[in-house]
Amino acid sequence: MQLGAPPPPPAAAAAVRRAPTFEARRAANARELLAALLPPSPTVRQVQQAHARLAVLGLAASRAMPHLLAVLPRLLPDKPRHRGDDGGGDGDHYAYPLALFRRANSTSAFASNNLLRVLPHPLPLALFSRFRRRNPHSFTFLLASISNHLNAAGHSASACSFLGSHVHALAVKAGAAGDLYVRNALVHFYGVSGDVGAMRRVFDELRRVRDVLTWNEVLAGYVRAGMMAVAREVFDEMPVRDEISWSTLVGGYVKEEELEVALGVFRNMVEQGKRPNQASVVTALSAAARLGLLEQGKFVHNVVQTSGMPVCMNVGAALVDMYAKCGCVAVAREVFDGMRRRDVFAWNAMICGLAAHGLGRDAVELFERFISEGLPPTNVTFVGVLNGCSRSGLVAEGRRYFKLMVEKYRIEPEMEHYGCMVDLLGRAGLVPDAIELIEGMHIAPDPVLWGTILSSCKTHGLVDLGVSVGNRLIELDPTHSGYYVLLSGIYAKANKWDEVREVRKLMSSRGTSKSAGWSLMEAHGKVHKFLVGDTYHKDSVQIYDTLDMINKRLTEAGYVPDVSSVLHDIGDEEKVHAVKVHSERLAIAYGFIVLEAGSPIRIVKNLRVCGDCHEFIAGNADELTGVKQVQRRIREAGCEVLRVDHAGGMEEGHAKHGRADWG
Repeated sequence: MQLGAPPPPPAAAAAVRRAPTFEARRAANARELLAALLPPSPTVRQVQQAHARLAVLGLAASRAMPHLLAVLPRLLPDKPRHRGDDGGGDGDHYAYPLALFRRANSTSAFASNNLLRVLPHPLPLALFSRFRRRNPHSFTFLLASISNHLNAAGHSASACSFLGSHVHALAVKAGAAGDLYVRNALVHFYGVSGDVGAMRRVFDELRRVRDVLTWNEVLAGYVRAGMMAVAREVFDEMPVRDEISWSTLVGGYVKEEELEVALGVFRNMVEQGKRPNQASVVTALSAAARLGLLEQGKFVHNVVQTSGMPVCMNVGAALVDMYAKCGCVAVAREVFDGMRRRDVFAWNAMICGLAAHGLGRDAVELFERFISEGLPPTNVTFVGVLNGCSRSGLVAEGRRYFKLMVEKYRIEPEMEHYGCMVDLLGRAGLVPDAIELIEGMHIAPDPVLWGTILSSCKTHGLVDLGVSVGNRLIELDPTHSGYYVLLSGIYAKANKWDEVREVRKLMSSRGTSKSAGWSLMEAHGKVHKFLVGDTYHKDSVQIYDTLDMINKRLTEAGYVPDVSSVLHDIGDEEKVHAVKVHSERLAIAYGFIVLEAGSPIRIVKNLRVCGDCHEFIAGNADELTGVKQVQRRIREAGCEVLRVDHAGGMEEGHAKHGRADWG
């Protein structure tokens, strides 16, 4: 077969436009021509253009229609449908595949099965009974249609569970239930519908009619149901595992917040010589980012590089997000700038990463570049740029972007956007403006917004307003320990210790306890966790000896502990001891023991660093044997990342006004 376009017209006839012509050898059929004319994953429009070319060549006979159906992509129910002659769905959106089927004049299962594959639920179910010929694949495509609808609609499509069971009964009646593809479709359907009992029964019925896809579907069903213990048992029993098996297990552990386990599974997969797919790489990078474990993230990145995996937009965005959340914003920017193509997720990750590190002006500059390239910002994009304005005190810019989001891009402000604006105004001391913004919201304000006001009151010494807001918050959410803590802090700052004790008594009477502060530190591929005053670590004695040495050197250099964060009416000596054993200090001391000089000590915290610990690290860098704070930022979910280097020289540190707590 030879396909070719005519030579370009001479210059004199350039204005005359002719449709391209094609020459095909006589033996060429529709299937061969479609393979030559279409890309691997064509759109409906491209299929229609190929259809027109077949018509020009005189090859658009009825026997070509099933082949056109076969190359059509699955259509989505994204347009309204109207009642028609073929099962109630012959709207404009589905007219073309239905017309192809009518013109085919074919009773073959090939044509009808491809129609079932193309059309979305409920059309295949309505058409199924009209088909004169069926084979096992007919049930496979019908079940796939129902499963896809369940996947997209979730619990709102629970009625489809009955329809799937009905199709199961029809398959049994037709003798098709023993077919491998039908069984896989049934296992997938019951897994998506959440009926793990029925899923397991289908799986166990015919043990010889299984392949790796069957096992993967059962594994995915248990993961969807959150039954990771059973999913792990299934995974361990699998006779053969492919990359989908591994990525499903990794994704399941991330879904259930077992992030360290997920990273362990990913590492085990690589050590067994299995090549990870993009899904497992993106999921593992997400786990490393959420834990703030840079070494784990670097390991995943190294796997991408050594395996020759192309850095597609998904992987690139995940790498940017991981490096930014692990404190390496410069590396994140390097990855971002090196991406050939970027989608909105990559831009959002970089803008949010810059903002989280206090680089508000850089975030604003990147946002302006994003807009200038004609890309449409999302609600997350505006969260990033507004957060950047908040971190850098860019009040005028923040107000302008908030207005731009609403008026130009028609994005309704969500709680996160209001939170950024309240934080921006509160940091700048414009607390009345922040309260006015909250009171004018079109949605009910979240207590967290008032918590931000309370924090601003503490920062700016607004005792009376802080007490009023604090008492209101405690009534709104009596189980949130942070509000009691902030209110106590306001009283303590004003030396009202009787009121501090009353707040503590109220907190105790309501059964509310303060979240325990912890710090994570990564060393030599292992994660170490420290609590305040922790003595459970195997190297606890050496850790405290090192911490005493550090404290002694700082005291000799003139360091005086700031005990204002200790909200107890106790002696100054006891307060000093309390701040000296905070979890981040223990982690730093351990870092001095196990890490080589020049290596950064990265610490992930679940609570805000107290003022004294901040001064302990940042304010006394020269005395701390060259230790310096390079980066400090709050991660998502209230976690904090500290990075400490034992190296010479100084870099700028970035501070974030985060969640307050004791210890």
